[in-house]
Amino acid sequence: MIEPKVFTVGQINRYIKNLLENDFILNSLLVQGEISNFKAHSSGHWYFTLKDAQGAISCVIFKQDASQIPFLPENGMKVILYGHVSLYEKTGQYQLYGEFLEPIGMGALQIAFEQMKEKLAAEGLFDADFKREIPEHVGCIAVVTSPTGAAVRDIIQIAKRRDPRVKLAIFPTLVQGESAAADIVRSLKLANEWGKADVIILGRGGGSMEDLWAFNEEIVVRAIFASELPVISAVGHETDFTIADFVSDLRAPTPSAAAELATEPLDSIKADLSELTERLHRDVQAVLTTSKRRLDFLKERPVLKRPLEGIRRTQVYLEEKERLLLRETLQRLEKDKQKLNAAESRLQAVSPFSIMQRGYAMLMDEKGKPVTTAEAAAVGQALQVRMKDGILQAEVTGKAVFTRGEKETIL
Repeated sequence: MIEPKVFTVGQINRYIKNLLENDFILNSLLVQGEISNFKAHSSGHWYFTLKDAQGAISCVIFKQDASQIPFLPENGMKVILYGHVSLYEKTGQYQLYGEFLEPIGMGALQIAFEQMKEKLAAEGLFDADFKREIPEHVGCIAVVTSPTGAAVRDIIQIAKRRDPRVKLAIFPTLVQGESAAADIVRSLKLANEWGKADVIILGRGGGSMEDLWAFNEEIVVRAIFASELPVISAVGHETDFTIADFVSDLRAPTPSAAAELATEPLDSIKADLSELTERLHRDVQAVLTTSKRRLDFLKERPVLKRPLEGIRRTQVYLEEKERLLLRETLQRLEKDKQKLNAAESRLQAVSPFSIMQRGYAMLMDEKGKPVTTAEAAAVGQALQVRMKDGILQAEVTGKAVFTRGEKETIL
């Protein structure tokens, strides 16, 4: 009896994987469906489900292939995926391994364009508040473009024709291809660091969306936004639009138009200068006329025609004021003298020395303090008697103090 062969799960999965990968159809195919459950992993891999009315299949696009797809897939987007079918041995689940993704309807680049535009608009990079004014009188223009294209020739020709005095600094730049975006960013930084230009013209001639794609790259848009110098975008023809147009301070439909927007015709400058000269002449004449009238008016003033007359009037005025001041001062002194005499009379009337003139005397102790009561004096105490014409030395040999209307005697 033949023993049946027993297989492991891993062997079965590996066998099925080999079958799938060696199948002629499943090894390289295009699959159409609608994206759902899309997830862009931090590793850079994309995971999603591709479905239609009859079924669904899990899909993965690894980082290396995902980085080459210009747009970010979204749920509900109908696409065609190119890849192959294989099995993930760990789970036994078969899935589509995608290598490229193409949207149905709108092209991949157009979707990427709209997604980038929407993202940067939400951040405010296109807001009018951030737009810088283009200087009215530009002395130097930094031109960031290819040094060999028709765009640079048009810019030089038109700028010099309009204003021969304007200076042009050409920053040779790649404007197409994989390295173009980084090169544009480099040239924008160099123009700002150089610092001698008044404005930057960033542009190139026309082309397909693929040709102009460098001007839709996020690093270019952010470099334009960060520029300290105002930037005029001049990419492609009038019907061409790039995201650089939306973030720049001014969009020109063509490189030639950018040169016109950045410069002012010399004839216009001369006309402005002539007008300014004429206006200055009128203003100077007006100032001179006004000054002459004022001078004539001042010359007729009495103070200039008879300068001593004013001094004499002031002298008379001061002398009159001096007389009034002297009179008022004497009157005030007389009133104060009368008040002082009256006060002196009142003081004299209540002065103890006036009372002494009538025969009264004032007793004082040894220290000169007045003794006003008999009770305050002690028997044997030496006293001074102040009279109107001198002082007597005395001693208390006895005293009598009156209390309650009765007389007490101490001898």
